[in-house]
Amino acid sequence: MSLRIYNTLSRQVESFSPIEPKHVRMYVCGMTIYDLCHVGHARMMMAFDIVSRWLRASGFEVTYVRNITDIDDKIIRRALERGIPIRQLTDEMIAAMHKDIAAIGIEPPTHEPRATEYVPQMLQMIHRLEDKGLAYRATGGDVNFAVRKFPGYGKLSGKSLDELRAGERVAVLEGKEDPLDFVLWKAAKPEEPDDAKYASDFGPGRPGWHIECSAMSCALLGEHFDIHGGGMDLQFPHHENEIAQSEGASGRTFVNVWMHNGFLNVDNEKMSKSLGNFFTIRDVLKSFDGETVRFFMLRTHYRSPFNFSDANLEDARHALRRLYTALSSVEGVPVLATIDWTQPQAAVFRAAMDDDFNTPGAVAVLFELATEVNRNRSVEAATLLKALGATLGLLQQSPRAFLQGGGVLDEAKVQQLIERRAEAKKARDFATADAIRRELTEQGIVLQDSAQGTTWVKA
Repeated sequence: MSLRIYNTLSRQVESFSPIEPKHVRMYVCGMTIYDLCHVGHARMMMAFDIVSRWLRASGFEVTYVRNITDIDDKIIRRALERGIPIRQLTDEMIAAMHKDIAAIGIEPPTHEPRATEYVPQMLQMIHRLEDKGLAYRATGGDVNFAVRKFPGYGKLSGKSLDELRAGERVAVLEGKEDPLDFVLWKAAKPEEPDDAKYASDFGPGRPGWHIECSAMSCALLGEHFDIHGGGMDLQFPHHENEIAQSEGASGRTFVNVWMHNGFLNVDNEKMSKSLGNFFTIRDVLKSFDGETVRFFMLRTHYRSPFNFSDANLEDARHALRRLYTALSSVEGVPVLATIDWTQPQAAVFRAAMDDDFNTPGAVAVLFELATEVNRNRSVEAATLLKALGATLGLLQQSPRAFLQGGGVLDEAKVQQLIERRAEAKKARDFATADAIRRELTEQGIVLQDSAQGTTWVKA
């Protein structure tokens, strides 16, 4: 296979071959679902949506698991604040997430397990770790993982135990034998609601965050699978801890390739509510259509830092319009059943995507094809442009529909104004006709008059 992927574990780009020929098993850490998803979440899900899409376009069957954490301190606190059951809150937030990410073209994973549905598997794994001497019961009822008893801890972060210990600021408390030890099972507190407590041989409580992903991924993909992904902020400690508890329990390699997407900044600063630069996906979709948001994200390589700003989004909108404008110049662009990857531009596109999912390089090919379409109205170039765009989840709308605002404008109102202008022109009331044109121009709408009538696009 020509596909090469940067593996965080080895810190280099490697040729990729799945464990099972032609079948890729991939797990990605999903949302802790207590509020609306923000643009950082969108960036992570977009990165692995592209991975999944390109693997399928390359002929692989893909089993893609992206979990939902539906029990943790923030969820409990939010449910109590709103005076509703935890399940009511998480159902509401999951429905909101599905709506928001569908708007930017993120496809559903094969499986979307909820942590609360896999508590028995988590308890089984904790018992296995305890039997092997890798877990211990602490005073207070928690069960912790004994980090120093697992050889190789730190291999993903690239740090030794001593380096990690030097940077550890958490005091030894609640019965921990070492500050690096992490919780596998959290004992229930008296003040917590009943729907936050699960029965176990360790006493009532709930699973720790790290064990959730180990149990769900192994249950759905097996104890050894191909790709594990998530944001760069999860590399340590979450993914490091997943390796320790999964390999500690099974005695075998957990994951072959670890992938991490880069951090997101807003106007070159870290996004945070305290800085007032915090944006949910829903916030952004009030001003920009979903495909523009998607295209904007794909112009940056998934491992690179991503700078979110209105100016960059506007630039992406204009760039995407150029691609749709090229497609609009060719009538009835057919749908290509299969792509001929030996065709020169298709080959360059594939080489870019096979080079660690280099979407900026792939997008550059789309603009080369658009230039060719604009130059000679080539149906073949337009067909390939649309087909290659499809592998990235782009360019599948009607060009006119996108050019008329991408779903953000009130199209009925625009059409009403155009009809009023036509009536004014017919009555030779050119002052009114010109005023309507100016009104539409101020809204960013360009009128195109022809013998067949007036059409419009968004500037």
